[in-house]
Amino acid sequence: MRKLLRGLGPVLKGLRCDGVTGRTAGCLFGKLLYFDVLWCAATTFTPFSRFSTWWCAGLVAAVLALPWVLSRRRWLAVAVLLAADAWLVANLMYARTYYTPIPLESYLMAGNLADFMQSVIDSLRWADALFPASTLAVALWMYRRPKPLAPVPRLRYVAGVSAACLLTFGAIGGTGGFVRSYAGLRLSAHLFASGPALYTLAGTLFYDANSAEPVFTEAEQRRIEGWLAERPAPVTGDSLPVRRNCVVILAESLESWVLEREVEGQRITPWLDSLLRDPATFYAPRVLTQVKGGRSIDAQLLLLAGLLPVNSGTYSVQYPTNRYLTLQKALKERWGTRNYLLTVDKEKTWNQAVIARQFGIDTLLAYADFRLTDEAFGNRKRAGDRSFFRQCQEKMERGEVWPVGEAAFVQCVTYSGHAPFVLPEELKSISFSERIPDLMNRYMTTAHYTDEAIGRFVAYLRSRPDYAETLVVITGDHEGLASYRKDLCATEAGRGVVSDRPFTPFIVLNSPVGGRYEAVMGQVDMYPTLLQLLGLGGYAWTGLGESVLSAQKPPFAVSPQLEVVGEATDTTQVRRLREAYDIADVIIRFDYFAR
Repeated sequence: MRKLLRGLGPVLKGLRCDGVTGRTAGCLFGKLLYFDVLWCAATTFTPFSRFSTWWCAGLVAAVLALPWVLSRRRWLAVAVLLAADAWLVANLMYARTYYTPIPLESYLMAGNLADFMQSVIDSLRWADALFPASTLAVALWMYRRPKPLAPVPRLRYVAGVSAACLLTFGAIGGTGGFVRSYAGLRLSAHLFASGPALYTLAGTLFYDANSAEPVFTEAEQRRIEGWLAERPAPVTGDSLPVRRNCVVILAESLESWVLEREVEGQRITPWLDSLLRDPATFYAPRVLTQVKGGRSIDAQLLLLAGLLPVNSGTYSVQYPTNRYLTLQKALKERWGTRNYLLTVDKEKTWNQAVIARQFGIDTLLAYADFRLTDEAFGNRKRAGDRSFFRQCQEKMERGEVWPVGEAAFVQCVTYSGHAPFVLPEELKSISFSERIPDLMNRYMTTAHYTDEAIGRFVAYLRSRPDYAETLVVITGDHEGLASYRKDLCATEAGRGVVSDRPFTPFIVLNSPVGGRYEAVMGQVDMYPTLLQLLGLGGYAWTGLGESVLSAQKPPFAVSPQLEVVGEATDTTQVRRLREAYDIADVIIRFDYFAR
């Protein structure tokens, strides 16, 4: 510890004799600590009791001050401060939706944000304004002085910063020691999300860069096989009535709490509520969201491939050409289905086109295949859900998609549920009083619109002559309220109405097994449940989850933050479900199914 402090001594001494250097580095240090405060407010403040939090913030601040020290250009110092603001705020915004800092590879995916700009803006907070405000204060001070006094010697500053970096690197045992230390945080009950605070965002990116290409070992092979061998034997479902067609409706940001709910005397989802009363409907209202940075594309991985998302980044971009064993492939293997995917998003969004092919999709109809100006919704003017499903029906009636007599898998991905849930006035068919918080009002109004769209489409499906052999699945791709949930639950209107947990619904229509499953399940449990309901339990891959129709299914799930939600009494089961995230990560990263 003393060696580390002595190594930073020249830097600290330099800061005392140079006002611009001191204020630049000091402002950066303050920004990093303020970021830590905002980050820890949603996790734990334990990092502030650790030396590494303070040391790493100071070291990164000193490094970022180097452009000013070396150039003596005040505009460059201001530019660095502004860049730091953008970097820190962007990661906070990302975390408010995805619960993780921006992964290294995702910096190359900034183009995807164009389609979700309203959601991005909606994740800003007033607290974020302090970042640019601090830069403005320092810039005004800099330009009010004719020139800085007693500039710090460049060589001494660079030598001090270099010595501090080398000592820090040596103290943690080099790259391997840091990667092991950072990876170990994920096993901590309290610090699993604290890496960006303990080691700064720079440390997180360093970890991503140095842990991206590990070597697949026999130990990893044994670990996967051992974990999979401990799973209960799957139930095939061969004795159930045949369903050779499957329609999956993946509803954007649909949460369970809006279903079977009246607010101010009005049903939010009357169409879905009526479907839930059908004795041939299977319904599980407490499906814990388990998506990570990939959000909607992660939901497809969970639902259709029975895999949890990778620990860092997005599988569809990092590992798009992997071999995936999926529900679509299982249906094709059993019934020779033709598999369709319909979405108004662009094919390049989340690398959807490539992943669709790897998942077994034969026909992808996307952005260019729909009339987008019909009931245009959102800043990117996509077709609203009512128009989307109307056009899906038209394509089916023309025989372009799933002609009658063909065995098929059809996946429909809705769009209107994207945050910030601003439905055009002409599309609204329900309204609430001013006592309802604005976000809650907007969310319920949009859910009501999507409910009607789904209900009318299901009415068409029921009219088809092949409906008796068709399973219809309706679920949300992920939760929608993100960091607003706690505040809404605390309001008078939201208390007891808005769920305090990110639950999405799992609805199966024309199910060979009706009823309800009230316990908590994970999104990853939907895949094995569907395999059983479709009589595909003998497929080569039965997923990391467990069918909720099994008496052995534990009544809880584990979130991406490794939090246990539900009734967990068996510590062995808890351990296994937590380990499942790392098992999935290894399976995907090393293309396990191709081996």
